[in-house]
Amino acid sequence: MTIKRYFLSLILLLTVAVSAAGKGMGTWKSYLSYSNIQWVEQGGNKLYVLASSSLYSYNKNDKSIQTYDKTSGLSDMDIRFIGWNRPARRLVIVYSDYNIDLLDDKGNVTNVPDYYLKMLTVDKTVNGIDMSGTDCYLSTGFGLVRLNVAKAEVTDSYNLSFPVNYSYIEGNYIYAASQSNGLYRALLTANLLDRNNWVHTGSYTARPHTMDADLLAQAKTLNPGGPKRNTFIWTAFHNNRLYTTGGYFDPIADNWENPGIVQVLHGDEWEIYEDDFPSRTGYLYRGTKAVAVDPKNSGHVYVGARTGLYEFQSGRMVSFYNRDNSILQAAMDRGKELDNNYVLVNGLAYDRDGNLWVLNSQTKKENLIRLSRDGQMTSFGKPELMKDGVGLSGLSQMRLDSRGLLWFCNDDWRKPGLFSYDPKNDRLNAYTRFVNDDGNNIELTAVHCWAEDMEGDIWTGTTAGPLVLRRSQMNDKDGYRFVQVKVPRNDGSNLADYLLAGLDITAMAIDGGGRKWFGTKGNGAYLISADNMTQVQHFLTSNSNLLSNNVQSISINDATGEVFFATDKGLCSYMGDATKAADSPDDDKVYAYPNPVKPGYTGPITIVGLTLNADVKIVTTNGVLVAEGTSNGGTFVWNGKDKNGKRVASGIYMVLSADENGDNGTVCKVAVVN
Repeated sequence: MTIKRYFLSLILLLTVAVSAAGKGMGTWKSYLSYSNIQWVEQGGNKLYVLASSSLYSYNKNDKSIQTYDKTSGLSDMDIRFIGWNRPARRLVIVYSDYNIDLLDDKGNVTNVPDYYLKMLTVDKTVNGIDMSGTDCYLSTGFGLVRLNVAKAEVTDSYNLSFPVNYSYIEGNYIYAASQSNGLYRALLTANLLDRNNWVHTGSYTARPHTMDADLLAQAKTLNPGGPKRNTFIWTAFHNNRLYTTGGYFDPIADNWENPGIVQVLHGDEWEIYEDDFPSRTGYLYRGTKAVAVDPKNSGHVYVGARTGLYEFQSGRMVSFYNRDNSILQAAMDRGKELDNNYVLVNGLAYDRDGNLWVLNSQTKKENLIRLSRDGQMTSFGKPELMKDGVGLSGLSQMRLDSRGLLWFCNDDWRKPGLFSYDPKNDRLNAYTRFVNDDGNNIELTAVHCWAEDMEGDIWTGTTAGPLVLRRSQMNDKDGYRFVQVKVPRNDGSNLADYLLAGLDITAMAIDGGGRKWFGTKGNGAYLISADNMTQVQHFLTSNSNLLSNNVQSISINDATGEVFFATDKGLCSYMGDATKAADSPDDDKVYAYPNPVKPGYTGPITIVGLTLNADVKIVTTNGVLVAEGTSNGGTFVWNGKDKNGKRVASGIYMVLSADENGDNGTVCKVAVVN
């Protein structure tokens, strides 16, 4: 029996079914919406569907559906136009930022960045695209751009000094139709770069922009999956599910408010909560941000919105609270109390006793409310949550820490702050002075988010960068200071720089290895080591498959290490290399994937279920040391190579681990087949 046959015979004994096995370490995934069909094109045997500014195709031969995004080769996000060029057999994809991709019928993508990169003083807006032979004409805010689809290059740009809505070729002429300037034409044989060769020939006639009815009907029968909308403002991972909301005003969002929505991801399936409420409540469902999941019933969920508090059971609304039927109050605006259209609830959390706590922003009295399990609302309003007789405007991000304290932020420039509330003793601590450990004032205009690290310290994301409130400082009402972590330059100068100083930190999470993930406004996402001294990753749209450099929320699946990024262009994730550490070693919970490692696989081999900072050794069955290291939380990643950097031979390898004290060893096996 050959060695390969022998090891293949062990597959049934060694294969482990784990949810993360299908998502390789270091890989990205996009969770995009395809619900709103905007345009359909037929290209050969495929239908190409532009939906919710994203793209998918349907193969009529094998009935398969394929979605396209940055992880599958596209260059950008937020598609504005698609068009099939029949002679070149390519789909032209024009993005909202003027980037252009060409997708052929075999799935190959060619980027044409010429127009995107061209610095122009004129209006580059693309109003439409039209095909003529192997050319695609882009109607723009200044004229026409000619793209040779077969050669994948921009060949000409005709500056007509007025916006063009569409173009066409008829006879020996090319026509440019402008809603503001009328219809112009020029001989194809003329020098089209010369504005004088374009002659006004009539008034503008609107061209119907309607999809082929048959193609649209076919597209409506397809289901590519995904969320309902790409609006994601806030996320939280509970009960092996990612709860998300979209719609609340946010400094980095394009729109200050979108329709309310709750979308819950479980595995690869989405549950969309009902949202058609105006006929039942009398008020628009807008500005959803906060979500609280009942710790005793995962289907029982409260949602905070611009118009009050909504209670859901299994995705259906069962109760609605505003100022008419509760002690919730409407927002104050320039001395006037508004109506039920502005009952601002942007922070929710359960305490350890099962009571729901509610932050009611910008009111004349109420700001902190308890909704007990028997349905009674009680006010616990605090003067520290008021300014000039009105409640703080941006009370949000309420969550429970390991001590049973409720922490939340005021994400508003008028009184930025971090707060902790002890529901057992009805005690509030307000941290609204921002002085660092050197005694220097920290200039900031908002506190966006917070997270508790493994030492019990509280990190907060601000417009001045990340700050840390040590446990020892939390009860010092007068003398507390925030730490700005100093990172040595190590250049012989004996100088240091504050960690991520000056960056607008909009989102934050701590992974299983104690490392800090920071999301920013405009500068992507950072991963910082557990000791805060090393920048492990800096993800941007230019060097990764992050959908946008504006990150609004970060959540982590501690069981798999998947890190979710809610951005202003949608939701995506990165498969990280840290999971939550096991409390105690258990051979039955330690496993490796992929296992067996099949021929041709060169990616990472991941071992999970380890204790914190476990000492890990990979050895042969004869006890020869192959590799060693320390776990990130409960995860250790092996590259399948020995200590000399060579690929290991086929065989069974033992994974030996112990805690950081050298005790409590655990063992699992990995089969490698070359």
